[in-house]
This record gives sequence, C-alpha cells and structure tokens, in this order.
Amino acid sequence: MVYVAKAPTKGTFVLADREFPRKSWYKDTALRKTYVLLMLVVLTSATNGYDGSMVNGLQSLKPWVDYFHPSSSQLGLLNAIMPIGSLVAIPFVPYAADLAGRRMGIFIGCVIIFANKSRLIGVTLQAISINLQMFIAARFLIGFGVAIAHGASPLLITELAHPQDRAVFTTIYNTTWYFGSIIAAWLTRGTESVPNNWSWRIPSLVQALPSIIQVCAVWFVPESPRWHIDKGRPDEALKTLATVHANGNYDDEVVVLEYEEIKETIRMEQESKQTNWSELWRTKGNRHRLVILATAGIFSQWSGNGLVSYYMAPVLKSIGITDSKTQLNINGILQIFNFIVAVTMCFFVDKLGRRKLFLVSTAGMLGTFIVWTICAQQQEVKKSKAAGNAVVAMIFIFYMFYNIAWSGLLVGYTVEILPYSIRAKGMTVVWLCVDIALFFNSYVNPIALEAIHWKYYIVFCVWLTIELFVVWWFYIETRNTPLEEITKHFDGEDAVVGGAAASGRALEAGYGGDANELKRVNTNGVKKSVDISVHRVNKVDEKDDGDIKDAKDFKA
Repeated sequence: MVYVAKAPTKGTFVLADREFPRKSWYKDTALRKTYVLLMLVVLTSATNGYDGSMVNGLQSLKPWVDYFHPSSSQLGLLNAIMPIGSLVAIPFVPYAADLAGRRMGIFIGCVIIFANKSRLIGVTLQAISINLQMFIAARFLIGFGVAIAHGASPLLITELAHPQDRAVFTTIYNTTWYFGSIIAAWLTRGTESVPNNWSWRIPSLVQALPSIIQVCAVWFVPESPRWHIDKGRPDEALKTLATVHANGNYDDEVVVLEYEEIKETIRMEQESKQTNWSELWRTKGNRHRLVILATAGIFSQWSGNGLVSYYMAPVLKSIGITDSKTQLNINGILQIFNFIVAVTMCFFVDKLGRRKLFLVSTAGMLGTFIVWTICAQQQEVKKSKAAGNAVVAMIFIFYMFYNIAWSGLLVGYTVEILPYSIRAKGMTVVWLCVDIALFFNSYVNPIALEAIHWKYYIVFCVWLTIELFVVWWFYIETRNTPLEEITKHFDGEDAVVGGAAASGRALEAGYGGDANELKRVNTNGVKKSVDISVHRVNKVDEKDDGDIKDAKDFKA
C-alpha cells in the first residue's frame, strides 16, 4: 500500500498526524537564534562553491595562465584533484558524524585531524604555489578537508531545524554553493586588474575564511537531539528540542511529540540492528533509497552543468568570446542569477513537491541542451555571432532549469529519505557518487571539448534523456511529511516509526501510538498539553521484557 501524506490546511504544518499553527521564524526568539546559527553550518557548502568559481576565474587571469602554462590534461587534473581528495576522505566521513557527533564532525572537518589542517594549510600552499604540481597538491588537501565537514553539516541542519521549516532550510544548504561562487567570481573579476601573481594568490588565500569562521562558531550551534538520543542522552535531547523549538518550554506539545517520535524510532532502529552498511541494500525500501542516492549524486554533476561550473572560459572561447573581462563578467552575473533562482525555489519544495520539481528541472535541461547544441554547431560552422550569443542565453536558461531542483534538493531530498541509523552512511554514498562524477567530468571535459568541440554536447543530450526516465520512475513524493515519518513512503507498514504516528510494525512491537497517552483533545477540539511527564527523561526507560520483540521479529 502506498503511503500518502496528509496535506495540511493553510497556515499549519503536520506532526504525528496532527496539525499545528505555523510560527514566523523571524518573530520567534528561539527559531530566529537557531536559524542564524545554522547559517554558520551552511558555510560548508559555500566553501565548495567558492572553489568552483575561483578555478573558473583563474583560467581567465593572464598572470595565472602565464605562470603555470596548463595544458588541457593538466587543467583536467587541476579540477579533478579536489574530488580525488574528497574520495580519499570518504571512508572517514560517516564515522566522524556518527561517533563524534554532527557538530564535532564539522569541527573535525575544519581543524582537528584532517580538514582544517587540510583546508587552511592546503589553501596556504595553494596561494604560495611555485609550480603547478604544488598548486595541484594543495587542492588535494582542500578536497580532503571539505569532505569531512560536508558529511556532517546537512545532517545537523535537517535534525535541528523545526518541522515546519526543515524542508526549506535543508534545501537552502546546497544552494549556498552559489553564495561562495558569487564571492569568488567577483573577487577574481576585481583582481583581474592586478598586473602580477597576487591577482590569483589573493582569491586563493580568501578561500580559508569560511573554515576560520566555522572553527570559531561551531560550538555555539546545538548538537543534534537525535544524536543525543542515539548515544543514550535523552535529557540532553529534550533540552535541545525545547530550547531551539519552544524557547525552553519542556511542556510544549510539538516538542514532546517530537521527542517521543524520535526516541521510539531510534530505539527500534537500534534493537533491529539497522546500522550496518549492508542495511543500505537489505530491504526493498532501502534499495529504492540507494538508487535515488546514487543517481542524485551522479545526475547533479553529469547533467551538463560541469561544462560551465569549471570550464566557463573554454566554453566561451569556443563561441568566440575571448576577452577575459567579458568572460569574468558573464561568470559573475551567472552566479548571481543562479543564487537567486536556487534560493527562490527552496520555498516551493513543500508547495509544489519534490517529484514535480525534479521532473520539470530535468525536462527543461534536456530541451535547453538540445537548443544549446544546435546553436553551438551553427556558431562553429557558420561563424554566426547570433548563434554565439544564443549559446550564452542557453547557458542561463539551462541553469534556471537546473536550479529548480538539482541545486538544493540534491541534499534536501536525499538526506530526508534516510532513517537516522543509516543517514550518515547514505549521505556518504551521495558524496561518493558526486566525487566520482566530478572526477570524471573534470578530467574528461576539457579534453573532449578541445577534441570534438560542439559534438561533445550531444553526449549530454542523450544522458539527460536517461536522467528524465530515472527521475520519473524512481523519485517519489515526500512533501508534508515529518522527518521520522518519511520512511512510510518507502517501507509502508514495515516502516520503523514510533511515537504518536507509529507504523503498524511499531504498534505490534509496543512502541507508541496510544492516543490516550500521547495526546488529549477537549470537546471543542482544542489541542491540550501532551499527557507525558517530561521528568521521564531523567529516568532509565523501563519496558517489560515481554513488550520488547526480539531483533528477528523486526525483519521485513
């Protein structure tokens, strides 16, 4: 049976099959403080965006080109080496977030073991490089460091945001790639007038700024309440939920319902031992998730966007735009355009739905790329200036469609479809596929563009057709569903969901779902306080052995 989430009435959100009035985050002290702090976590994504745009800009700087004299293959390696660094870090990513905590994972990603040494020292090495080999080695270290922090940041955001804003805020995370991109694009545009090597060393040094800010500020961000519960600290979990969602009110109905749902769901996952890597493909629901995780990571980089993300200068040169200032201006304007579209679409993920956005985005990219290919062919064969200008227009239209879904929902969708027990490991699969796709694109794109020119675009037209079919077949709708309850879309009655919204499987195991215990409604239909004493969190939860199913009873 397909699970269909209840659509909330206007001005409300749904939690545990009940509706609650929405709050304006900017008017609520707790939410306002929480979201300001979470923007510091979002800087991880901005760091990635800065790098992509900076490398694009450096290729248009004459001092950089004259200093390093990169060939097409060296240019490919220069761009590919950062995802290689991230690939090497992949085995460490989920354990940093699961064992040390989401917040500590970000900190580790910036300073203690690898990433801050990697990112700060890597950035320094990049800025003082005396040859291309040194510059490439520095980018390997930067990639290693970014991967560690990137593996924990979206987890903390989705697990800390209020249920009413979770989808929007988590989707915003990856769109800030463009924020960093804008800074890098216009900084390199500004240093273009510097007639020496500082024109490229300055942008390289500025790349360290986000890491420095996160190192100083990460401890002001609360830890994930789900991680606290997983580690046997329910009192800390409830304290965090009350602080960030209800201004310290432990009796707030939303807080208590959240707490019960999170606690019972994670307990069930622990007792059924759903924490191993094999869990990613053990059940039909998880195999469905795995297809989405892998394809989302690959499609986010193999949709043709890689041609412009790292190779704007060669693409523009191929249509006759060779002036470096013009190239930098187009790159800078494109990043601003991308940021506006991507952030705007974040506020429609619940209104329009994830599936619809993915379909419109992918179909739009396919149509645009077909026109782009035709215009590029006309410009090259007939030297048509109008066709060249049309290619520039197609680049902007292509990114408009790309940013409808693939920018923000790459993280927003994939992180929410994963149960807590495999969330870090599942997101590691996403980043693994992203890095593999980046490595392939980064090394192959410049060589292919130089060898076959516009004909290379035909490959992406075919590939986008395949993407559209996969999205239509596998990507299901999850809007208007609380984080713990999204598993119902994939697992149906076998879903592991506790609390007031408990699935049939949970009810059979004696977890939650008792309306008399979890909620009371008076005769006028007005919601009252949840009839659960918050002091329970200071006690060891007791259950009769006969009420607890053996692990084997939880198998699908």
